[in-house]
Amino acid sequence: MPDMKSPCILVCSIDLTSGLCFGCGRTREEIAGWIAMSDEERGAIMDALPSRLETIERKPRRETRRSRLARTRAQEQ
Repeated sequence: MPDMKSPCILVCSIDLTSGLCFGCGRTREEIAGWIAMSDEERGAIMDALPSRLETIERKPRRETRRSRLARTRAQEQ
């Protein structure tokens, strides 16, 4: 069996507003059915992903302790 292409980047989190994965842009249904889809179906979805990802409002990552300490140190200097 040849390698199956996948847009997954292991950032698996669904945007509750759009229903799209923040990482790849697929819906839950598309992710669940990916293996059973034909190459043509997967290709059509992959072609649509760049424009889908542009529509997702990405939330800023929360500030980690390390980044907060670095920011504080930089402000003190």
